[in-house]
Amino acid sequence: MPRQVFLYDPPDRFVAGTVGLPGRRTFFLQASAAGRTTSVALEKAQVEALAERIDELLDEVVRRTGGNAAVPAVAPTELTDNKPLDSPVEEEFRVGTMALAWDGDSQRMIVEAQALVELEAGTEEDLAEAEERLLQDDVNGPPMLRVRLTGPMARAFAKRALEVVQAGRPPCPLCSLPLDPEGHVCPRQNGYRRGA
Repeated sequence: MPRQVFLYDPPDRFVAGTVGLPGRRTFFLQASAAGRTTSVALEKAQVEALAERIDELLDEVVRRTGGNAAVPAVAPTELTDNKPLDSPVEEEFRVGTMALAWDGDSQRMIVEAQALVELEAGTEEDLAEAEERLLQDDVNGPPMLRVRLTGPMARAFAKRALEVVQAGRPPCPLCSLPLDPEGHVCPRQNGYRRGA
């Protein structure tokens, strides 16, 4: 079956957001343009890693170009997007792997999020070989979201994504695990229930 690529070059909007209450949130990347919207689900840690890596890559672009790239040092306030995800949020796929690149010719950040693929059990060498084939196969691979962003759009995405990640449950002051509204069993308190 041919690979389905959801391409946004450039998107009207590209954001990270959540559905659900803290502690039970589902994280999404959502791209939209020209009346179409694509939402892909991923883990909180993936959102955080993506945002941090985008900022690092943009900082590296600025450093290597001596500040001549169209990349701001911080997210422009006019690109701040605090609106919720566009409804209805319909998951196209769950993200397995992500990739980032900077296209110096077009001055664009390329973000790729590829669907999680279940590989049949086998030896580690067989699994590694199958995964490598999937990653290199542009025609028959799993579904993919590919977004091309300007430097300012990428900075704004990263800023919002980090804010979304940090908007979850507050950490326990003793063990740093997230506190539920009902409290949590704190390992530093030998299992005594700690209130919020």
